[in-house]
Amino acid sequence: ELQLVESGGGSVQPGGSLRLSCQISGLTYPQWCVGWFRQAPGKEREGVAAVDSGDIRNTAASLGGRFTMSLDKSKNTLYLQMNNLKPEDTAKYYCAVDRGLTYTGGGWFCFGTWGQGTQVTVSS
Repeated sequence: ELQLVESGGGSVQPGGSLRLSCQISGLTYPQWCVGWFRQAPGKEREGVAAVDSGDIRNTAASLGGRFTMSLDKSKNTLYLQMNNLKPEDTAKYYCAVDRGLTYTGGGWFCFGTWGQGTQVTVSS
């Protein structure tokens, strides 16, 4: 059974940093993608970053290089390092796995099955 468990969210002041983690288990797709998306109240979900089994990677251009995603295959763990956080980054962040990337919002992202999410709040 595919399971994703996110952690690492919290409340930070603008300019702060957080590192999200996603423990992935039960991934058996021969081709796959993993990634992060976020959703703020009243807004549509927004792709943040993704990578697929062919090592095609994408990070949302709107983030201005502040976020970095990495995948540790030895630990089956996906990370999202978020630096210089801004109030507009406030959202629930989800880790996702799918059989392939989806083109949306000007980039390739991963949706499919996702975890319970972890809340990130950026406020002074």
